[in-house]
Amino acid sequence: MIDKIIGQLSYDSAAPMLFGSGLFLFVFTAFLIVYLLLRRNTVARLVYVAAFSLYFYYKSSGLWFALLIVTATSDFLIGELLQRSTSDLGRKALVVLSLGVNLGMLAYFKYYNFLVDMVWGLAGEAGRLFGIRALAELAPLHYDIFLPVGVSFFTFQSVSYIIDLYRRRITPVGRWIDYLFYVSFFPQLVAGPIVRARDFIPQIRRRPELSREEFGEGLFLIVCGLLKKGVISDYISLNFVDRIFDAPTLYTGLENLIGVYGYALQIYCDFSGYSDMAIGIALLLGFRFNINFDAPYCSATITEFWRRWHISLSSWLKDYLYISLGGNRRGRLRTYVNLMITMLLGGLWHGASFRFILWGGLHGVSLAVHKWAMSRFPGAFKADGSQMPLWRKLAGILLTFHLVCLGWIFFRAPSAGIGFDVLKQIFTAFHPEILLQFIGGYPTVSLLMLAGFLFHFMPRRLDLSLRSLLTRSPLIVQAFILVAVIFILVQMKSAGVQPFIYFQF
Repeated sequence: MIDKIIGQLSYDSAAPMLFGSGLFLFVFTAFLIVYLLLRRNTVARLVYVAAFSLYFYYKSSGLWFALLIVTATSDFLIGELLQRSTSDLGRKALVVLSLGVNLGMLAYFKYYNFLVDMVWGLAGEAGRLFGIRALAELAPLHYDIFLPVGVSFFTFQSVSYIIDLYRRRITPVGRWIDYLFYVSFFPQLVAGPIVRARDFIPQIRRRPELSREEFGEGLFLIVCGLLKKGVISDYISLNFVDRIFDAPTLYTGLENLIGVYGYALQIYCDFSGYSDMAIGIALLLGFRFNINFDAPYCSATITEFWRRWHISLSSWLKDYLYISLGGNRRGRLRTYVNLMITMLLGGLWHGASFRFILWGGLHGVSLAVHKWAMSRFPGAFKADGSQMPLWRKLAGILLTFHLVCLGWIFFRAPSAGIGFDVLKQIFTAFHPEILLQFIGGYPTVSLLMLAGFLFHFMPRRLDLSLRSLLTRSPLIVQAFILVAVIFILVQMKSAGVQPFIYFQF
């Protein structure tokens, strides 16, 4: 019995701890009881939460939780030195040091094999071109490198702290445990949202308080996140979307198109579901995060889409990359170049593959074209749908959604070639006459996709009404709803663990 408990609490690469799992529910309940007992003792509470966060990360990445401690310690010390430095050159050197540590770590874990492949490939081509046998026969030095879960998120979070210190927008935390708490806080540790130091650190030493409204809001977000991830995303992925992208040529163009729509819904429900749960759990602990998704497929322009999709990342790229490159302050041409660089690097942030670069390039070109159109035809092109007549807004939503879906094809496809196979099927073998046959063959998938998109396009006032209704409900009703959702998840649970899509980033 004891061995079984120890096995459950130990790291298992095949079963990482997920918010929707029974193990997390059990462990979090035990954690919450002690947390409530410690809420008046600030230091004990900080140490306890930091220790639990490290354990949570250990359950996701094993002994690589030490990497998180190294990151936190490195940037805490650099931040202290940055505050004391009076030399502008010295301050810049410290920022470069922090970037070198954080981005160097990312480069090794995420991009080593990709960069080696590229360099060795170019060297081989040069060898064949110039008849240099030694170069032509070079073999890539591949390593089996483990990618720690969430490394892109906590490194970006730590980088933002150092840059904000350099820009004198914040002051250092002063205590190592405070900074470790900030970097490792478990609700948003492995898949965001990316929380800014200036938003989060002032909340650390404040005694956690939870009003009835905040409890209801947190529960509502957790329930929504569980339904999005555990019911909609996982089911349509395993039972339809994965099949399409594994072998698109075996299906008609209509099925491929529905598969693309399905992936658009899947990645939204998966990622926004995680964000909902992270924000809800943090709220139950007395911490408030900013919203990370705001009905992105309701966007009437590509610019508006990036104001609504993965807001913490898009705002990070804007504040720390796009503006650092010059933003729109150096002329139109430089603005378009800055947009392209930002989105190409944003695509590369998602993974070491040319398909992610292609995805980022598509969005970079789209943003540049939209910005050019707004400057050239200010009366016809607007930044978002709130400034448009209804007919133009609807047309914009339709166009933007399909542009985003085009990008999702290459984001999801195992290779660019398979992505083009999906497009080929859609344009050359559509066969709309099989629609009813498809619905009959995939009734649950069809129903969940319809429900998912209906909820996504649901008016905001209705969403607020449902949230208010749950908040005002008696505790027994709230408990019943949570139990009912867990029951639904158990009934629809697949045989294997379905990690969140953004765990790989």
